Amino acid sequence: MSTVAINMASRARITATLNHKQPDRVPIDFGGHMCSGIHASCVAGLRDHYGLEKRPVRIHEPYQMLGLVEDDLIDAMGIDVTGIAGRNCKFGFPVGEKWKTWDFRGLEVLVPEGFNVTMNEKGDTLMYPEGDTKVPPSAVMPQGSCFFDCIVRQDPLDEDKLDPEDNMEEFGAVTQEDLDHFARVTAAARATGLGVVASFGGTTFGNVGDVPGPMLKHPKGIRDITEWYVSTSSRQDYIHKVFEWQCAIAIQNLERIYAVVGDNVDVMYLCGTDFGTQTSAFCSVKTFHNLYFPYYKQVCDWVHAHTPWKVLKHCCGAVSKFLPSFIEAGIDILNPVQCSATGMEPEGLKANFGDRLTFWGGGVDTQHVLPFGTPAEVREQVLRRCEIFAPGGGFVFNSIHNVQAETPIENIAAMIDAVHEFNGRM
Repeated sequence: MSTVAINMASRARITATLNHKQPDRVPIDFGGHMCSGIHASCVAGLRDHYGLEKRPVRIHEPYQMLGLVEDDLIDAMGIDVTGIAGRNCKFGFPVGEKWKTWDFRGLEVLVPEGFNVTMNEKGDTLMYPEGDTKVPPSAVMPQGSCFFDCIVRQDPLDEDKLDPEDNMEEFGAVTQEDLDHFARVTAAARATGLGVVASFGGTTFGNVGDVPGPMLKHPKGIRDITEWYVSTSSRQDYIHKVFEWQCAIAIQNLERIYAVVGDNVDVMYLCGTDFGTQTSAFCSVKTFHNLYFPYYKQVCDWVHAHTPWKVLKHCCGAVSKFLPSFIEAGIDILNPVQCSATGMEPEGLKANFGDRLTFWGGGVDTQHVLPFGTPAEVREQVLRRCEIFAPGGGFVFNSIHNVQAETPIENIAAMIDAVHEFNGRM
């Protein structure tokens, strides 16, 4: 049987679980979107572990240094999902067109042509918007780190001159070049037979990874993360104007995107704005309903009225109190399902929301067990999570957020083996 024929079962598996029907086995995602990936160094280690061809890993998401999970590794790991994204990365330069080699801690990797970095006197690696080293850097990888952090480039704020349009610069109409790209990559993704997750962009309301404008050469408006959070309380009129504009443009863009990609997409990645901390929340449910809910609902309502896509919301932390509001807004899927956070016990999540939300993640703890436990401890937790989340569908196995650098390869392999062990019992 051909790989595509085998993979055809993957889409059916994804479709079943998203519709809360029992699939033949628990579907697996690693690499479907920017919050379900694997650090490039671990992708390299997994390729060695599975005896695959030795070649440099492609960094397809430079911000978090995520490695491309290519077809041979998808087959080796038994992954059921593939992902597509826009032409440009978070730093504003194209990904997937031209590549060049770069040394990451002695590991040769391939990075996009626009990946232009310098090193400062402290040994930190600096990244530049659109790859333009003539402007101030927009991100830094501190010495010894494995991914980039945004650099806040905040002009002094003059309360009397604040203009919401300054925070709208990065949200514009989709171009024909973008549409051609989406049509091409979604058709190729659908041809694999895997489930397809699309990250079209433009629907990220207040994600603090984007607020600093890492893709902009000279960002204006409120770009300091602390100041942005303060503004969600003290400048709500300003935030509403930004979100209203963004929402209107996003829906117009989705109309044009759907016209070229059609039903080749199974899941649309909505937004990565986090509302939870380890033990609490960044805002109240009341603030969520006033400030965020109207825009999530407009986008979700459009998607559900015009497409067969399901909507995925990434939201870290202790977010159980927000889940009824997410459901009311039309969100179908929660990721990463941070079971270690307060109030996020998997048994309660499944019992209270499992018939209305698909849990995309929650498979293993990436803060403690996966990076620091033993393979046996990883196996035990994975099997238990599958026992809780799998019955009745509504579960896609993924770790809780991306697999981080320096995670032992034997633990990642034990995680994958445990899912397949569970699936062998179904």
